[in-house]
Amino acid sequence: MAERIGIFGGTFDPPHIGHLVVAAQARAQLQLDRVLLVVAHDPWQKRGQRVVSTAEARFEMVEAAVDGHVGLEASRIELDRGGPSYTIDTVITLDGAARELFVIVGSDLIAQLPTWKRWEELPPLVTLAVAPRAGAPSLEVAPPWRWVALRLPSLEISSSALRAMLADDLPLEFLVPDATISVIMRHRLYRSPRP
Repeated sequence: MAERIGIFGGTFDPPHIGHLVVAAQARAQLQLDRVLLVVAHDPWQKRGQRVVSTAEARFEMVEAAVDGHVGLEASRIELDRGGPSYTIDTVITLDGAARELFVIVGSDLIAQLPTWKRWEELPPLVTLAVAPRAGAPSLEVAPPWRWVALRLPSLEISSSALRAMLADDLPLEFLVPDATISVIMRHRLYRSPRP
């Protein structure tokens, strides 16, 4: 029987409970053997938008967030490869006759799929697992994609909102796993310099 793997890529700057809920629900609903939270080495589509934490710090946060959660794994595949992070490269690395691959994305990313590097190569290799996002368009994905909609509770949380909270010295308890908060504090991430 083929191993069923979920590929959940992202910047994860920082990872939060919304990410973990998506990963855990995808694993359960799609009967995945494991979900890889693939930390982007160089999130090329975010270049010039904002400063991104180091790849190693983001990996350490994801590793702390999934620690003890069976079937959820922090993945270094893009960090170890280096360079810009393209989903197609990760899929090709993981593709095999004994594997069925699911790429987990938020519904807010569906319109951006044609901007992905070599996106045309992905549809025959993967099934999209689409997580609903508040304010995103309906969950319709056009051919040639194979896709399935995930059923999730409504959680309006984003990494950008969490970074803003930290810059304002607001607590992240219950929004980010405690182990991840420890990593953030140890590396002094997302703190605004004081005048």
